[in-house]
Amino acid sequence: MQQTRKTEFWVGTFVLAGLMAILVLIFQVADVKSLTKSDTYTISAHFENVGGLKVRSPVKIGGVVVGRVKDITLTAPDYLPTVVMEIDETYGHFPETSSAAILTAGLLGEQYIGIRPGFVDDDIALLQDGDLLEETRSAIVLEDLIGQVLFSLGDKKE
Repeated sequence: MQQTRKTEFWVGTFVLAGLMAILVLIFQVADVKSLTKSDTYTISAHFENVGGLKVRSPVKIGGVVVGRVKDITLTAPDYLPTVVMEIDETYGHFPETSSAAILTAGLLGEQYIGIRPGFVDDDIALLQDGDLLEETRSAIVLEDLIGQVLFSLGDKKE
């Protein structure tokens, strides 16, 4: 009887350790930094084409994740996609001369927003919560590039 209880205890401990390991793995894959909400501010940007960009896609500067895409909407009068980005306060505020581009990790990898900080000057203000990032570069759509190459090859044969 004593041996059975001891075995049950160790089996239970092993199962709990396995569940904890699975939870840690889930949090790592989901890229959850902590359960507490850190201080953030939002900035927006208009793009011609957002490609495969999704909500929760990373916002990076020099390869470092500084925020996430919070929302992607379509503005009514001009039908331009508007991307709202949530930036972590610990990275500070960027100059209004900064630019944003939708980039792809690898050839067919996930898309993310890359921010290139602009120059800082006495006359240049910093982007605040809710500001619009003016200078943007849209996503490069692979299908459009292939179509352009095939179209240009077809013109050369005639």
